[in-house]
This record gives sequence, C-alpha cells and structure tokens, in this order.
Amino acid sequence: MSNTKRTIFESAIKVFSKNGYSGATMDAIAADAGVAKGTLYYHFKSKEEIFKYIIEEGMNVIRKSIEEESQNETNPLNRIKIVCKVQWGLVYENRDFFKVVMSQLWGQEVRQLELREYIRKYIVYIQSYLDDAMEKGYIKTCNSLFLAYDLFGTICSVAIYELINEKNKDLNEMIDNLMYRILNGIKGEILS
Repeated sequence: MSNTKRTIFESAIKVFSKNGYSGATMDAIAADAGVAKGTLYYHFKSKEEIFKYIIEEGMNVIRKSIEEESQNETNPLNRIKIVCKVQWGLVYENRDFFKVVMSQLWGQEVRQLELREYIRKYIVYIQSYLDDAMEKGYIKTCNSLFLAYDLFGTICSVAIYELINEKNKDLNEMIDNLMYRILNGIKGEILS
C-alpha cells in the first residue's frame, strides 16, 4: 500500500467511525487525510469503494498478522491462542476499524452484504486452525464451522467488555483467561 493510500485508509476509518457510513463524505476523508479531492478520486471513485477497500485491507491485515505470528508454531492450541491474541490485539489497536465493522454488519445494503462475506471468509479461515486441532486430537471433534463462529463472537464480545470496562489490561493475561474458559467451559463444581 502506498503512503498516500495508507493515509487515506487511516483517515477513512476515522471518518467512518466518527460519522457513521451515512455521515461520512469524500470531502471529510480528503480533509482528514490532508490530500486534495482530486488525489482522493485518483485512488477511489466513491465512498463505497473506499469502504470496501478499508474492510478488505483490514481483514487482510488480520490474516497476515496471524500467519506471521503462527508460522513457526506447531502446537495447534498455541496456534488458536495466536488467532485470539492477534484478533483481540487488532481490536485494541484499531478501535475505529472495529467500530466501523460492527456498525455495518447488519442491513441489506451491498456494502453490508459484502462485509458479512469478508467476515464469513475470515471465520472459515479460523475454522482451518480448529480443524487442525481436532485432527491432531487437541480438541474434541465437533462442528468446526460453528465453533469458529463461536470463537470469533466470543473474542469480539470479550474485547468489547474489556474496551468498556478495563483499559490497558495485559493482553496475554486476557487471552490466557479466555482460552481457559473456552477449553474448560464455564461449568463449575456442583455444590450439594
């Protein structure tokens, strides 16, 4: 990604996060990026095209980060931890991107349908890590696609909780706590 495109990418995320999709304008994105409108239109024909680009690039960043972090890890459970850590870390580091994604998941506009497709592809990507853990006997065999959606949703939900309630907490501690709950469940001892 060129420096200009990177600047537009970051500014578009800020503008969409602050103003919502409907309130975001090409003028506001250009102003925040510090580029002329002509420069913005040279790279992107419309607000819809910018939105699609930030979602596509954002999801690619997550996948690339997971692949880089997990390339030398052979333990399937540690690879799943890496998925959690990267996804959670990126939510923390890119709150505006997360806010844009979450605000546009529902609805029937083309951009919302496309966003759901990007999320679905990412969840299938998570599923591959779970399938590997199942095949190697590290976790019980089950519907891995459902489990991938469950893991994705859990990470997003816990990230929202942590963002609202406990800022600047140790990311590794949160991942370990989440993994413990996922792997051991929530069932406690039954008191008689």
